[in-house]
This record gives sequence, C-alpha cells and structure tokens, in this order.
Amino acid sequence: MRCCRISKRVLTSLAGIVMVWGRVLALEEHLPNDDKTPLAQKLDQTEQYFLAIFCVESLVKILALGFVLHKGSYLRNVWNIMDFIVVVTGFITSQVSEEIDLRTLRAIRVLRPLKLVSGIPSLQVVLKSIIKAMAPLLQIGLLVLFAIVIFAIIGLEFYSGALHKTCYLIADLDVIQKEGEAETPCYKGENAPYGTRSCPPNISVCQEGWDGPNHGITSFDNIFFAMLTVFQCITMEGWTAMLYWTNDAMGSHFNWIYFVPLIIIGSFFMLNLVLGVLSGEFAKERERVENRQEFLKLRRAQQLERELNGYVEWICRAEEVILNEERTTEEERMLIMEGKF
Repeated sequence: MRCCRISKRVLTSLAGIVMVWGRVLALEEHLPNDDKTPLAQKLDQTEQYFLAIFCVESLVKILALGFVLHKGSYLRNVWNIMDFIVVVTGFITSQVSEEIDLRTLRAIRVLRPLKLVSGIPSLQVVLKSIIKAMAPLLQIGLLVLFAIVIFAIIGLEFYSGALHKTCYLIADLDVIQKEGEAETPCYKGENAPYGTRSCPPNISVCQEGWDGPNHGITSFDNIFFAMLTVFQCITMEGWTAMLYWTNDAMGSHFNWIYFVPLIIIGSFFMLNLVLGVLSGEFAKERERVENRQEFLKLRRAQQLERELNGYVEWICRAEEVILNEERTTEEERMLIMEGKF
C-alpha cells in the first residue's frame, strides 16, 4: 500500500513537469542537414534528465503494481502501456549511436505530453469518448460523403466548364487582366445576365483558356474536383469566394438556389452532427465514470459495514465469554451489561 501511495504522489508531481516538457518540445526548431539552433541543442541536453524521471516513475509503479502477470499489474493498463513504450523508445534512442537513423523511434517522443492523460481522469474521459465515437462518426462520415456527392453532381450540371473564361488584355492576349489583385471569371457573350463580370471594352476581351481559380482545382469540371469544392464550401472556408466566382461567370439570379441549401444542409446540419455524436459519447462516458465511482463508494461502504458488524459480533462473543468466566466479579458483570444496553 505504501508503494501505491508513493506511485500516485510521483505521478501527480510529474504532471506539471510533463506539461512543461510538452511545451518545451514545441519550441524545438530543426534546421536542414541536422543543424540545430542553440535552443534545440539545450533541449537535447535535458533529454536524459526527463528520461530519468520517467524511468523512475515507471519503476515505482512496477514495484507497486507488479509488471504483467497478475490482475491490475502495470502492463494491464492501456495508459501504462503507452508510458512504457515512451520510456523504452527514449532509452533506446539515447543509448544507440547517432550514426544509426532512428528518426521513427524519436518521433514517438511526441506521445510524451499524452503521459498527462494517465494522471488526470477528466482527460481520460475525453479521450475515451473520442475513441468510442469512432464508429458513429464513420456512419456520419458516410452520410456527409453522400451529401457531398449529391451536391457535386448538381454542381457538375450547372457549373462544368464555367470557370475557365477570364479577361485577357487586347494588347497582349497572353496577359490576364486582374480584378483588383486576383484573377476572376467573366461572362462571354451578349445580353449578360445580372451580376456577371464584363470585361472593359477596348481594353480586354473575355476568352477561354484560363486554368480557373486556384490553378483549376476549385472547379466543377469533374466529380473529384466538384467534391473537393463542395467540401470546401461546407467547411465555411472560402465558400463566399466560390459564390462570387460563379456569379461573375453565370449571373446571380439563381446561384443562391444552389449555395444556400448547400451551406444549410452541408455545414449547419451535417457537420454539426459530428459535434452531436461527440457530445453524446462524452455524456455517456462521463455518466459511466460517475456510475462506476458511485458503485465503488457503495461497495466500500458495504465492506466497511460488514467489517464493523464482524467487529461488533466478535466483541459480543468476547463479552459473553467474560460473563461466563467464574473469576469475573459482579461489578465487572454490571459494567458489561450496562455497556450492552
């Protein structure tokens, strides 16, 4: 029991050290050809000290819990397995010669901040919730993919090839006339719809041959680019620029019929399902942890009650034995009887 208490104290005291160590790792800056900044060199010198601290922590927990053979031992816990892997890989990389390329093992050092998870139950609840939400998230992902494919097919019908026309200077047809600082689509033809971009007369002319926005990636020319464009729109990242480009190329009368449902269904509804699933799993995991804690408290209370009843029964039997002894005086018998009642 004493080893268990020491182990818990060590883990608690190391929590702050692990947090600081994680931030220090983020400050490390690598340069080409294995060159390092002075800060990175100093951080490398602290590697052995932190490794020693982690080794002592693992050793104390192994002494307190056992290694692997019996129930409740060190390697029977997932968090301890992660800690053990981090310690072993750190020890290997520190002992092997630098001539051997062990970058893959050194990459495991990024797991060191996760050691904090094994010491804070609330972080364990969050991480377990995310892991258990993977299966529902896969189903939500398939639903989102289905919606993306539907809107991508509709976009193919409406906007295929519409974003490859822009204004070229008449003086040099190889030079694109920009609108502000960006190249934008234009409408080619007479009786331009409302909202389209028209090239300035006698200065530029609207022609095809332009790759399109973002070097042609943002377009509806094929199903793959269309799906990528739809995904960009439902993430609410740059969807207004996509709306303006289609307005410049085709007019603004009916474009809203496509983009407004796309944002409402794809962004406000579909992506929020992900948050709903994570929130639900987190609530379930937190409830499970709370129920387990209540169960452990109840079991502990029942165990204490059984022990107390056992002590009371033992005391009663002892009093009966004392009462039946011939050497017990009447005064002692009276005191025992008063104690009973």
